[in-house]
Amino acid sequence: MSSNSFITLATTAQVVRTAIRVSLLVGSVLALINHGDSIINLSLSTQNIIQILLTYFVPYCVSTYSGVKALQSQQRQLNRTINSDVP
Repeated sequence: MSSNSFITLATTAQVVRTAIRVSLLVGSVLALINHGDSIINLSLSTQNIIQILLTYFVPYCVSTYSGVKALQSQQRQLNRTINSDVP
């Protein structure tokens, strides 16, 4: 596995921490927007709970994907810079 493989980067502490924070913030806002009445009335169905879990899972995935792609891009740029300096 190369040092910039998707899975390797996606499981680094920095990417996971950031993705969790984004997921908690964005997921909570979306859960309240989409299911606020059910949450307040404590009348959540199994379907609502699954939807709420997905509401947190999607921002986690998006944040992870974005973070990994940014790190890979940064790594490619660094490699280009290093290779262009070699005589």
